[in-house]
This record gives sequence, C-alpha cells and structure tokens, in this order.
Amino acid sequence: MKVLVFGANGKTGRLVVDRAIASGHEVTVLVRHASLSFPASVRVIVGDALKIMDVRRAMNCQEAVIECIGGNAPWMAQTLERNIMHNIVTLMEESGARLLLVVSAMGVAESKSHSSWWYRLLVLPTFLRGVIADKTAMETIVRQSQMDWVIARPPILTDGTATAKVRVLGKTQTGHVITRADLAVWLVEQLETKTYIRQALTIVNS
Repeated sequence: MKVLVFGANGKTGRLVVDRAIASGHEVTVLVRHASLSFPASVRVIVGDALKIMDVRRAMNCQEAVIECIGGNAPWMAQTLERNIMHNIVTLMEESGARLLLVVSAMGVAESKSHSSWWYRLLVLPTFLRGVIADKTAMETIVRQSQMDWVIARPPILTDGTATAKVRVLGKTQTGHVITRADLAVWLVEQLETKTYIRQALTIVNS
C-alpha cells in the first residue's frame, strides 16, 4: 500500500516508517527538515504540513495516511494538530485516499475513564491540558470526515522494544503505558485490516 506518514521525524513516526517498510508498504514522508536520513526506498518531501500546497504534493497517489504529529509543549494552548488534520482530510478527500490512521492520546473524550485517578487528577488538567484540547478538536475533524479512520489513544509512551502484547481497552478497563515500538506495529497492522474502522481506541501494554 502507498502510505504517507506525518510526524516521521518524531520517535513514534520514525518507528512507523521502519515498520511500514518492513511490512512491504511504499512509504512517503512529509518533513519540515530533512535532518534525519531515511531508508533509500522512502520518498522524502520537504515541506510544512500546515501549508496545504505542501500536503497536496505529498498526498499525490497515496492510499493511506498515518498521522503521528505531536506538539513540543503539551501544557500550552495550541492548534497545531487540528490545523494539520484539516489539511490532511481536505487533501485526502480531494485525492481519493481513504484510510486515515491517527495517534491521539488517552484522556480525550471517553478514554479519560481508562486512566488511573492520578492521571485524571494530576496529569490531564496540568501537564497535558494544551495537547488534550488540541487532540480533542483534531478528533472532531477526523470523525466528521468521510474517511475510513482509526484513532489510537495511547497512554504514556516509552522507548522500550516491541513486546507484541498490545491490548485494546474495554469500557471498564484501565491502562498505563505502551512502547512506541508496539504502537508503531499496531498502526501498521491497521493498514491491512478493517477490524477497527471508524473507532477510537485506547491501546496499552499494561
């Protein structure tokens, strides 16, 4: 499948790129700076996801999008992700790409109930208050689109290796962490299944 990855210079995005290549997909990345080297098979487009013309160049001939962008100061008010998602959805509808995989966060909407008391009371309203508001608005844009979308809401991300032990939480279950490697594996697996289409899911290791 032809896959466009946003946020490919980030820790999660880079793992997504590597996993997608290993799974046989044809990968394009849109990055603001070509500061990191990518495998030779990756089509690298230098541009800004906030600029719709740059997104249009990257979206050409794509079949799926994986969005892994995150802000650098999660406690500050921001509109980065909602603005980028507006461009992504607009250009996906224009180009005919159908599958949209999005990294959000545990704490958005009903996923707040999946977190522990200290996360709800101490982390969400303080350290994550800016990014949660932005991701909430971003998810609204995704939900209102005509795409075949899947939203992943991970809790705390760690840099450990993939464990192959990923759980999708039910309504009454809670979770705490997931490795970026496991998140990347799970996202790429969604390119080949329709199990969770038009669902927002909290995914964890434990």
